[in-house]
Amino acid sequence: MSMDEKQRATTNDVDDKATTVEASTSNTPPAARNHDSQKQQTSTSNTGSTSEPPAKPYSVYTSQEKWFIVAVTGLAALFSPLTANIYFPAIPTIAAAFHKSIELINLTVTIYMVMQGISPMFWGTLSDRWGRRPMFIGCMVVLSLSCVGLALVPTNAYWLLMVLRCLQAAGSASTVALADIAAPAERGGYFGMWNIGPMVGPSIGPVLGGVLADHLGWRSIFWFLCISSGVCGVVMVLLLPETLRAIVGNGSIPPPKGYMPLIPVIGRTSQDVDLSDRPPRRGFANPFVLFTYVDVSLLLFFNALVYSVFYGITATISTLFQPTYPFLNETDTGLCFLAVGGGMLIGGVVNGKILDHDYQRVKRNLIRRVEADPEAKIRPEDVTKDEYFPIEYARLRLMPLLFGIFVAACIGYGWCLQAGVNIAGPLILQIVVGWTCVAIMNSVQTLLVDLAPMHGSAITACNNLIRCSFGAACVSIIDLILKAIGTGWTYVLLCGICVVFSPIIWIVIRYGPKWRAKRRARRQALETQSRK
Repeated sequence: MSMDEKQRATTNDVDDKATTVEASTSNTPPAARNHDSQKQQTSTSNTGSTSEPPAKPYSVYTSQEKWFIVAVTGLAALFSPLTANIYFPAIPTIAAAFHKSIELINLTVTIYMVMQGISPMFWGTLSDRWGRRPMFIGCMVVLSLSCVGLALVPTNAYWLLMVLRCLQAAGSASTVALADIAAPAERGGYFGMWNIGPMVGPSIGPVLGGVLADHLGWRSIFWFLCISSGVCGVVMVLLLPETLRAIVGNGSIPPPKGYMPLIPVIGRTSQDVDLSDRPPRRGFANPFVLFTYVDVSLLLFFNALVYSVFYGITATISTLFQPTYPFLNETDTGLCFLAVGGGMLIGGVVNGKILDHDYQRVKRNLIRRVEADPEAKIRPEDVTKDEYFPIEYARLRLMPLLFGIFVAACIGYGWCLQAGVNIAGPLILQIVVGWTCVAIMNSVQTLLVDLAPMHGSAITACNNLIRCSFGAACVSIIDLILKAIGTGWTYVLLCGICVVFSPIIWIVIRYGPKWRAKRRARRQALETQSRK
């Protein structure tokens, strides 16, 4: 047989195997597919048959640069819950200043939460189209200016207070850029740290608000937010690079002049890069399309249920602790929020590392299984491809344990307060609630970005919309439930609802790969049609 015939026979054999394997389904995001295909090209070049350039990294940013980007964007994400919760201790004072009832001032909280849920859909869509950096800076500008208005609002202009709170909510909305810089194998750790910002906000907000309102007056709250958001915005203008892959690829493609930070010390762009490596810029995508993904919708729903229970706990700390422990003054009550905040800090750091460890563990197990099977139809280096890797299992493997601890801690917290046990009891359980809640939501959020890596901001916006809606609904009715059935049974009821829907986790792990395979087949069919 001639050399050409041998090569044709080998090619046909490989094609047949690839066709057979294509029916297998499991998961990893498209970002990992690109990374693995690059590794495959490197392997091919090492055999000596062809000479190809070395594989390009997923991101050119160093670990320290990635952590800086995560820290700055996490700080920006902190403002969304912070501006909501820092307002709570000053509500009676503001009501007296505006000569309005507490109910009318509480309406500004409701309006804020509504806008907090809706505005990320706007910012996220723009961010996925026009870039992360302009949207981040735009959010900080809107937030800072709205805080100036709130600090100066006349006390006879209640309507203006409402309008400015809407603008404040819109400006505090944040986008997410982690899928741009972090490959799936390291994404969990970065998400864990990024989530510390939005999750700690509800805990430190009331403490800061109480201290500022007591010593400097309620207007000082908005001056503080104006200054802090302004500082964050200045840091972004000076140092934050553009990370949208449709603009800068893996960070090596120079962005347009308007996208450059004033002090471009982060990243290493090159003028010699091949611009064809840059993904095409997408048109304006409808983020609501993501709700048609069955697995995404189920995860958003489950995540919102857990968040609503958590928000019900944080929103009632003041109203439950003061009558149960009369020796607490307002400052002491505010400090009680630090317990749940400390738990969330622990959960954010620890769970991020666990997610990365689980990803690598599942990957190693798959590689060993492939290597031990002489009839395996895939190569060990291909196990992280989208069609083979069970990303749902890798991200949700510990979810039953975390969820069980969360439910037990919430129920125990309710009964401790109803029984009036030593204050150390509910505070310790608050730490457990904060830790498990942020671990659950971090796992779900990481998986959501894995399922739609090219729509990182849109998926985060969808998550925020559902989460805020459920949280607002829970806060609006929890006082009625507490009065009707007591603290203990209230959290039994809320956690019982979560338990009823907990099979969602098993459903996503079991059927998620099939749903992804169908979406992948539809995308491939559309791409084939567009090429024709």
